[in-house]
Amino acid sequence: MTASPDSPAITPGKSPLPDADHDVVGIAEALRRSPHIRSVDDVSPGDETVWFRDADGTGFELSLTTMKPNSDPERAAYAWDAVASAIGNHPRFIRAALEQPSFGPLNLNTVTALTRTGNKYTLTLTVCPRPSHEEEPASPAADVALAADRLLTSDPSDSERAAAELLNYVAATWDKQDLPLREHAQTVARSLRTH
Repeated sequence: MTASPDSPAITPGKSPLPDADHDVVGIAEALRRSPHIRSVDDVSPGDETVWFRDADGTGFELSLTTMKPNSDPERAAYAWDAVASAIGNHPRFIRAALEQPSFGPLNLNTVTALTRTGNKYTLTLTVCPRPSHEEEPASPAADVALAADRLLTSDPSDSERAAAELLNYVAATWDKQDLPLREHAQTVARSLRTH
């Protein structure tokens, strides 16, 4: 980006934006955490550029310029931004981005993700509010016990009753069970909730 009257160059220690002198440090830290960035040069508060190398070793200079301060800054990421960022920053993926149609605005409920092995996925976000009477269980063990209790109160068959009793046992002895058994119990509990 180049400086202009609306977005002047950053003057170290004199930025009109709150904490702007430290934003460059946050940008460098974010780049260092990316599995797609090989190295990032050290920066100091007030610097105007961040120099880094991508996974292929190509060098880039990222230049910062200030913009007019936002009078009502957002305090949290929107779900679609959080999803795209989380997937894009995972080492298994090369990129994840909101789908951009040829014309018009971004499609805010569709994320396209590309894995390192070449698989491409279209992920669709759907708002699914939980009913207020179904609060999130306090722990995985409570989740397993809740699924078992729901099954027991639904006039279960003999095999369903046995499965529910086993789930209740696993939930009651959760700390004594090994990780594979815990994961299996959670999978069974999830499948019971969807049926």
